[in-house]
Amino acid sequence: MSQHLWLRCEKKEFERRAALSPKNAKALIDAGFTIHVERDEQRIFDDSEYESVGCILEENNSWPNAPKDIPIFGLKELPLSDDPLPHTHIQFAHCYKNQAGWSAVLARFHKGGGKLYDLEFLTDETGRRVAAFGFHAGFAGAAAGALALASVQAGETLGHLHPFANETEMVNAVKEKLGDSAKKTRALVIGALGRCGRGAVDLFRKIGLEEDNIIKWDMDETAKGGPFQEILDVDVFVNCIYLSSKIPPFVTDEKINAAGPGRRLRVIVDVSCDTTNPFNPIPVYNINTTFKEPTVPVTVSPENPSLSVISIDHLPTLLPREASEQFSSDLLPSLLQLPQRDNARVWVEAEKLFNSKLKEAVQAEGL
Repeated sequence: MSQHLWLRCEKKEFERRAALSPKNAKALIDAGFTIHVERDEQRIFDDSEYESVGCILEENNSWPNAPKDIPIFGLKELPLSDDPLPHTHIQFAHCYKNQAGWSAVLARFHKGGGKLYDLEFLTDETGRRVAAFGFHAGFAGAAAGALALASVQAGETLGHLHPFANETEMVNAVKEKLGDSAKKTRALVIGALGRCGRGAVDLFRKIGLEEDNIIKWDMDETAKGGPFQEILDVDVFVNCIYLSSKIPPFVTDEKINAAGPGRRLRVIVDVSCDTTNPFNPIPVYNINTTFKEPTVPVTVSPENPSLSVISIDHLPTLLPREASEQFSSDLLPSLLQLPQRDNARVWVEAEKLFNSKLKEAVQAEGL
């Protein structure tokens, strides 16, 4: 019997990525899967690309009416709703680390009898995620940070960000905007040894920052505990850590204002985007930004230079085709195990975690 899988459209504004590329959809079909794909004009891949490899096209956002035994596959979280969820969903749900509204999200699965396999928590035997957008998130985040810095230098505010066709186009656009100032720009990346951090460092190198001006920190450098003066002494700070527990803040309002008019830091890029996490190590802002309005100002004393934060929680969509292809290819071996998910370790462990978090949510919601 064929394993069906339903690729839903993405409802998040400006999201152009896809959880499954046409190339990898074909690989699943060749392995005996039946792939349903919702029509989606926003997605980077044309509907015809899926149809040409044998996918069954479905109407946009029609997954609620799909047979209950077909897993629903997507990237970003579903729009806010109280509707019960009877399907099995494979997606980034952002509800396992006590983010705002986490228990209400999981309550929908309890009410509908559905199941969640959170893509963030599909891991291999070593605990490493089997697929992640980290590299492209860091790469795009660093690019956005450099563009924001160039805007500050021009006395402007960074405007609407639009996806780039490819990495080369992005690098060239940032180099042109930053100009000769790239040679003097200093950037600090925390989490530099991870996928995300490596992406940020790679972007800074490609746009012309001097190697000595790309400061690379990881767990050893942050072990002493923040807040860190070194963050205030660079032009752009990029946070790429994976937050799993409470840590001292990296930067605070008090530290920023104490630095006075001589503060160098002008842009913070919070790629990690733990905005509503109670342990957020960058507690100087409280909203996620968007591609339409990519920065939010930090409140500073009148005599101090401006400071802004970029906190876009789907940065890789600035490189939607490359990011989607890479993520989909990394996830493919696990998807091929989906018919054996009752026994395949990656899916069994993800279901155990879901059941544990669901119990916490049921208690928190008083259900």
